[in-house]
Amino acid sequence: MIKIDDITKVYVTGEHRRVVFDGASATLDSSRSYGLLGPNGAGKSTLLRLIAGTDAPTRGRVTRDVRVSWPMGYTGGMHGEMTGRENIIFVARIYGADVRRTIEFVEDFAELGRYLDVPVRTYSSGMRSRLGFGMSFAIDFECYLVDEAMSAGDARFKARATKLFAERRQRSSLIIVSHNIPTIRQYCDQCMVVHQAKLVMFDKVDDGIEFHKKSLA
Repeated sequence: MIKIDDITKVYVTGEHRRVVFDGASATLDSSRSYGLLGPNGAGKSTLLRLIAGTDAPTRGRVTRDVRVSWPMGYTGGMHGEMTGRENIIFVARIYGADVRRTIEFVEDFAELGRYLDVPVRTYSSGMRSRLGFGMSFAIDFECYLVDEAMSAGDARFKARATKLFAERRQRSSLIIVSHNIPTIRQYCDQCMVVHQAKLVMFDKVDDGIEFHKKSLA
């Protein structure tokens, strides 16, 4: 179960104060998969980071009793001065994964070759994405956070990632942010919509989609 308990998230930049969430709450059943909808800038990616624990709410708290991934393909947590291999080792140790097996998996999946041993700051955005997806898939999570995943790489890489993603879906739940409604319908059985700094929950995906469309009108 993932419990979002009365969270408020405020970003302050200079004199500008932006309230993303204001007392938002939700309880997510870890056996279900959720589509996360909302207009651009509403805070969908912020919510994924809060659930992952890579960001913290200004007030309130998020609790989890399942192993939750970071947003798939997310590269913001990589250390640019460390090599790809060193980043893999660091992440594997944090999550208690077998280091050798994790390295072997990412080497095979990301296909970065000799670039695995050069600093990540020298990578192109595509290379960073491949490394990020590889590390996400290398560790087994009970709940995967997906923020417009499968959008990086060439057709062959996308096909491999999509196939592996489908396999993981068989034994793990998902929380997906996507502007592609068919993707939400394909992978999710419930829906939540970010609306006016709150979370509105729907037992049926189509009800959430309809609410979302009306809120944009």
